[in-house]
Amino acid sequence: MTTTAAPPANRSRSTLAISAAILGALVVLFFVFANVYTDILWFDQLGFLPVLTTQWIATGAMFLVGFLGMFLPVWASLQIAYRSRPVYAKLNSQLDRYQEVVEPLRKVAMLGIPAVLGLFAGVTAAGQWQLVLQWWNRTPFGQTDPQFGLDVSFFVWELPFWRGVVAFASAVILLAGLAALATSYLYGAISVNGREIRISRTARIQLAILAALYAALQGVSIWLDQYATVIQPSDGFLAIGAGFTEVNATIPGRAILAGIAMLVAVLFLVTAVIGRWRLPIVGTALLVISGLLIGSVYPWIVQRFQVEPSARTVEAPYIERNIEATRDAYNVSGIEEISYDAVTDAEQGALREDAETTANIRIIDPALVSDAFAQLEQFRQYYQFPEFLDVGRYEIDGRTQDTVISLRELNPAGQTSQNWYNNTIVFTHGYGVVAAYGNQRTDDGRPQFLEGGIPANGLLTDELGEYQPRIYFGEFSPTYSIVGGGDNLELDFPSEGSADQEGNATYTFTGDGGPALDNVFKRLLYAIKFQSEQIFLSEAVTDESQILYDRNPLDRVQKAAPYLTLDNDPYPAIVDGRIVWVVDGYTTTANYPYSTTVALSEAIADTYTPAPAFPLDQINYIRNSVKATVDAYDGSVTLYAWDTEDPILQTWQKIFPTTLEPASEMSEQLLSHVRYPADLFKVQRNILGAYHVTDPGSFFSTDDEWRTPNDPTSLAAAPTLQPPYYLTMQVPGADAPGFTLYSTFIPRTASENERNVLTGYLAANADAGEDYGKLTLLTLPSQTIPGPGQVQNQFNSDTEVANQLALLQRGETEVLQGNLLTLPVGGGFLYVQPVYVRSTGETSFPLLRKVLVAFGERIAFEDTLDEALDVLFGGDSGANAGDGDVDPTDPTDPTDPTDPTEPTDPTEPGVEISAELAAALQDARQALLERQQAYADNDLVAAAEADQRLQEALERALALSE
Repeated sequence: MTTTAAPPANRSRSTLAISAAILGALVVLFFVFANVYTDILWFDQLGFLPVLTTQWIATGAMFLVGFLGMFLPVWASLQIAYRSRPVYAKLNSQLDRYQEVVEPLRKVAMLGIPAVLGLFAGVTAAGQWQLVLQWWNRTPFGQTDPQFGLDVSFFVWELPFWRGVVAFASAVILLAGLAALATSYLYGAISVNGREIRISRTARIQLAILAALYAALQGVSIWLDQYATVIQPSDGFLAIGAGFTEVNATIPGRAILAGIAMLVAVLFLVTAVIGRWRLPIVGTALLVISGLLIGSVYPWIVQRFQVEPSARTVEAPYIERNIEATRDAYNVSGIEEISYDAVTDAEQGALREDAETTANIRIIDPALVSDAFAQLEQFRQYYQFPEFLDVGRYEIDGRTQDTVISLRELNPAGQTSQNWYNNTIVFTHGYGVVAAYGNQRTDDGRPQFLEGGIPANGLLTDELGEYQPRIYFGEFSPTYSIVGGGDNLELDFPSEGSADQEGNATYTFTGDGGPALDNVFKRLLYAIKFQSEQIFLSEAVTDESQILYDRNPLDRVQKAAPYLTLDNDPYPAIVDGRIVWVVDGYTTTANYPYSTTVALSEAIADTYTPAPAFPLDQINYIRNSVKATVDAYDGSVTLYAWDTEDPILQTWQKIFPTTLEPASEMSEQLLSHVRYPADLFKVQRNILGAYHVTDPGSFFSTDDEWRTPNDPTSLAAAPTLQPPYYLTMQVPGADAPGFTLYSTFIPRTASENERNVLTGYLAANADAGEDYGKLTLLTLPSQTIPGPGQVQNQFNSDTEVANQLALLQRGETEVLQGNLLTLPVGGGFLYVQPVYVRSTGETSFPLLRKVLVAFGERIAFEDTLDEALDVLFGGDSGANAGDGDVDPTDPTDPTDPTDPTEPTDPTEPGVEISAELAAALQDARQALLERQQAYADNDLVAAAEADQRLQEALERALALSE
């Protein structure tokens, strides 16, 4: 009987290990494929597939160039060194042992080492695809730098590109030389015997040529470094650009050093021929010593003994270069400066000429009323509003009306039943716009809404017109939702009086908002992408389903235009029957010659925008080059080329030629909601703090530097800068009121107790049109106008105001002081601050109770803005503001002459009414007065009781009048 021998156990284990490794590799590759293919589906559905393919092609090409650029020279260097080794070289015992270890792995190492280095080089090169594409498609700026006379595009694109090429080539040559050196030593081409070093002829030629190449590359690098002086800080005046020392010492010195480096390269080539190393060694030593003397010591001598004794005059022409370039790069060179000799006396009728401005003063603070929006307009826990609302403007009854606006977005965490089906299939979208008049409130202090509520028919047609109210794409949208797969699976909006899902309105998405899940394979890919087997298994996912993801408007625009730096605040607007997010995009660079560099994230930090821990986004040029919209219903992205004169945008248009629409394609309604972006304005005010000064001597002395004041409502322990505010007003020098973005300046001093007085007032025209972006700077000749900090201190320290605030804050309530607005009206500056009162209860929200105003040294603290202005300006402000802080449609408005509850005598002559009707009106009048007094006393219980009596009296009066 014969028996078959079993296969060795180690062979079985090897087979299993290989199989497992292959299977694991296939799984990993499939996961990678799932992410790659879903990216293709996403970009293709959005209509921006060329953006993805261009990035992939450019990245792949750059990786290949980087890999081959490193692999081939290092591999060739290793091969040459090995193949030209001495055959009968006598090795020492130590090298023998090294060879014994290395030799079995030699073939693998001679491919593996260059391959590993090539991978690192390829990844590094792939990350530079944007720089290479910009260099390839570069557009001239049409402006030359004042030092070298080169077009600015050379410094923005060509200099970084060539410096990158030289740095990469230097690394390649250095690594190739080290590889050749190590191989030659290991195989005996280089031997060391005491102080004697022997090098074979072939090794000498190879190493000398590599050293010559490396020295030549250093010469090119040093030559390019002289151009970099105009984009680097100067030693002389602590700003960007070549100063006296750089122009007269550093730049000539680098040219000399570049020549010496080239001479050293020639000497290495001579060594390759004649075999003597003394000349290149001496030349290298000369280069090092020259680098110290010419590159460091001589510029220090010039700076110390020629510049510093007369820096103000010596550096003047170079400071002037810096001032001009910086103002051009940040687009503030065309600013209109107006000397504004502000008055401080509040005279009767002083606001008459500024009636439209005062009528539009926004007393609703978008940073404080989010809770009011939530309590009054949220309706269900699965809706939410952002912490800071947006300010926009709409045409209401033929007049432009500033509004505080937000969207009722979905709150995924607010659902009571958290499961995949609800989170993905049912709760998919928010619903509707909520907007309040910026200059009105109800009589009990709530925002006066001009748009709100959730109608039963699902179609909103209020003051803002008819529009599609569903919000699938927003700042708080879920990670992903699956829609359109079945009839009415989505919760649309809550029906009146119903808290059950079955009683609420349902909906089926009908747009084209995401990739289609129209086959099993796609559902499997997305199940892998989002790590959810339910996408593959759920019956709610059908061939008609779409998957919506990457839903934040900033994320969508960033993926569609990866070259843009985006504004932090996308804002919603109703445009042509749709809710759209408007996103501002910037093109930036840090290579504009002579322009001062700022950290973008630090420059835009204020109360609304937190400061970063480690700002790395340095820029010295910025343009608002693109306006983008994201449809809140279907997520479609449209990019409009806004600043068509920007060379950086023109360059990117060559790279992505099909992605941008001309600004002429923007509808009239969209243009009416375009505004000057806040982040750009904050960068410009940061720059103008120093660069409003155009005299080089004054600039050098920093005797007139300004800064943005701290927000007077921020915490004293951690103050933040005051944000700029949007207001409709007429800036001095303008022909008519317009939507404006403004900020103020106070002196910058070295001490902590700086003078908080106004030195400047910066305003930007935020309306699209001929004057869009026009900057106006009001400069104050006499610094006697109190700044925001001083005014806030006046408010807080005034005895009468303090007493009234104490009354408002008694019991379980707190007082919140809103944004402190500054308006150039009445020949001076008017400060306006709304004062809110909030109960400390769990579901409370701030109510606007009082308004503080100040003009010069005078302040007023009244229930309404009109009353405060009348007190301040002697009872006749001339503001013609009407009753902007009350509801003009509210039947209980005490100032409405048609109001049946107006506190007048119902039995006066000319009023023919019955005794019962007169009694009802008298009761209503009394209840109204009692309600007003209760609110003034902060007695909410008494106010509610008086409100009930008022309602009953009005119902009796209406019944008797029929």
